[in-house]
Amino acid sequence: MVLERLSSAINSAIKRVMRAPLVDERVVRELIRDIQRALLQADVNVKLVFDLSKKIEERVLKEKLPPGITRRELLLKVVYEELVNLLGGETTPSVLPSGKKPYILMLVGIQGSGKTTSVAKLALFYKRKRFKVGVVCADNFRPGAFAQLRQLGELIGVPVYGRERAESSIALAVEGVRKFASEGYDIIIVDTAGRHKEEKGLIDEMKQIAEAIKPDEIMLIVDGTIGQQAFVQAKAFHEATRIGSIFITKLDGSARGGGAISAVAATGAPIKFIGVGEKVDEIEVFSPPKFVSRLLGMGDLEALVEKVKAAEAMPRKEVAERFISGRFTLMDLLEQFQSIRKMGPLSKILKLIPGFSFSLPEGFEEVTEDKIKRYIAIMQSMTEEELLKPEIINRSRMKRIAIGSGTAVRDVRELLNQYRAMKKMLRQFKRKARRFPFKGDFRRL
Repeated sequence: MVLERLSSAINSAIKRVMRAPLVDERVVRELIRDIQRALLQADVNVKLVFDLSKKIEERVLKEKLPPGITRRELLLKVVYEELVNLLGGETTPSVLPSGKKPYILMLVGIQGSGKTTSVAKLALFYKRKRFKVGVVCADNFRPGAFAQLRQLGELIGVPVYGRERAESSIALAVEGVRKFASEGYDIIIVDTAGRHKEEKGLIDEMKQIAEAIKPDEIMLIVDGTIGQQAFVQAKAFHEATRIGSIFITKLDGSARGGGAISAVAATGAPIKFIGVGEKVDEIEVFSPPKFVSRLLGMGDLEALVEKVKAAEAMPRKEVAERFISGRFTLMDLLEQFQSIRKMGPLSKILKLIPGFSFSLPEGFEEVTEDKIKRYIAIMQSMTEEELLKPEIINRSRMKRIAIGSGTAVRDVRELLNQYRAMKKMLRQFKRKARRFPFKGDFRRL
């Protein structure tokens, strides 16, 4: 999950509020202190944190309770709304290009910000949206830039225009745009050279190339690990160009990602995308409401559905109903595991489901792609009766299944334990969903 440590800290604080028998002034102030600590550790600006704290406290303790709403529910709603405001507000910028064809998207960024990988991520993102995408490498500054981009282009099936040791980056950009435009491409992504902490040189080059190719959008790539320093880059960029958007990278393991997001949001420049891993498909559209709901442990069903669709892993209606009710069989689990292999670690997918981030069974963090492969082999060694009625699997059957799958008896037992834990968790989640009023979206309170 994005910003794991920040999410974990806020999750823990929220759980304490959920367990508290009475939400009074003391509980409110304790939650605020916990959130302050979590945000400061994530490198969010001190003034922003204390302004946020003051707003939460004033609203929760002074606002009149709406009919049928408890102080606990109001507290969670206010925390949600104020965090959303801190990270840019309710509005999610449109990421799909306008009707203009071709749509020219120009990328700029400080050297080392992850710009080249971000080019490939954006190209794949738009390709999956059924756009015809071409990439132009206008970086004649960094040795090997064209070779690296061409290799990424081959990986995702997107053509890349460029030349080694070209003299003019402006000429490269113009040639590439002209070529793809003449061939009927929908989106042309232009990668430019980065500079090492030299914002003025970066912006000067940005202006020269922009004047030559007249891009429809200029996107700044910001390294999420730099924390509050992102403000300087984003502000300079946002003031230099009328058209601007932001892509924040390296948020998968950064302790300072909260600082980068809040700093950029404070400039008013729209954050469109975030990078949540090193692979070319680990890109997400940035939406403050969705992002905050996940930080608070409420999940993001829309993101889950998008991931499942992208992997062509949508379960059949009857299978989905069995999973939701906790009545699924190992046959159902086998079918889903075969699809989930395309999507990465199972725990990462489950954390998108409301409530799961609060109650993943111990050991689920380790259910990686390798383990899923092992589980699939085990289930494929079972009989149809065993898949449909796993309760009949005794030790002698475990031995036969282990031999047939090339695994150990302990692996078979582990799979069965995980299966039972999942069923139990889903049943509990279903009961919780009946009682809990907002089902993953605090705005319904």
